[in-house]
Amino acid sequence: MLRPHYLPSDPASRTEYGAGHRVQCDLWFPPAVVPLGAGQAGSPPVLVMTSGYSRMRWAVMIASRQAPDLIAGHWQLLQNIGAVPRELVWDNESAVGCWRRGKATLTGEFETFRGSLGIGVHLCRPRDPEAKGLVERNNGYFETSFLPGRTFTGHQDFNTQLADWLVLANARHSRRIGCAPTARWATDRAAMLAMPPTAPAVGWSVRVRLPRDYYVRIASNDYSVDPVVVGRFVEVAADLTTVTITCGGVVVGRHRRCWARHQTITDPAHREAAKRLAHHAAAARDQATSTGRPTGAEVVVERRDLSVYDALFGLTKPIGPTGTRVDGEVA
Repeated sequence: MLRPHYLPSDPASRTEYGAGHRVQCDLWFPPAVVPLGAGQAGSPPVLVMTSGYSRMRWAVMIASRQAPDLIAGHWQLLQNIGAVPRELVWDNESAVGCWRRGKATLTGEFETFRGSLGIGVHLCRPRDPEAKGLVERNNGYFETSFLPGRTFTGHQDFNTQLADWLVLANARHSRRIGCAPTARWATDRAAMLAMPPTAPAVGWSVRVRLPRDYYVRIASNDYSVDPVVVGRFVEVAADLTTVTITCGGVVVGRHRRCWARHQTITDPAHREAAKRLAHHAAAARDQATSTGRPTGAEVVVERRDLSVYDALFGLTKPIGPTGTRVDGEVA
């Protein structure tokens, strides 16, 4: 056995990142209680992005880890960045994709989002946390440098405090690259792709016929709609902050997104409109009753003599104009 002094050199390679190329992504679940409204509290996930070249960090708390909310979080951060990295690095997050039979497969929602941006997505192999070690270390950095001593009044307050802190964190000297991330950011951003000319469809999107109770459901919560469109199809779109309902391109409902669960959110104007419509319908029924005119439920329609069909199919012998059957028998 050779002594250590005589062993051959065994250098370790350093991972190099090109400007504008890779951005590592991860979900951070902060050990902090955030009020969600309606007396509920929780710890929603935080989408974290870290640039491989400049080490710039971006983060935003999202409502859930479901695909509509996760993709909406991506788009919000990309809008803040003002450019699109050429490749996103993810692990096997269920809303992003997974490895199956030795092949990386994206979910349908994330594949559509990736295609609309014209970028690539690299899925790390299972049990390979070092593949996105930059963002993993940042999660720990957030817990030790951002969270201590802070309290939050809600998810919006959390995002405001986090955004303010990230401005300071990105300006701090990084030993690994020998400078602050902001010093490399101009070169990094210049090498990224431009934002798409048309914004991709992100968030929740459903099309339903508005029921008589004039509410639609998104992520376990019910939101009121103008009852004047009861019975018609409406389109419901929800991002991280707003729920918008339209009918034929006309907005018939808009609410602030509720992050609590199993809540009913009612616009007072919709409640009043429902009362007026119900009052008018009752008055119409009373008037029809007093004048003897049939209401909608009492309209008299013509009744068909079903014996005509029996005669048509030969089930009975037709009756002549004199009351005798065609075979001469008296009817």
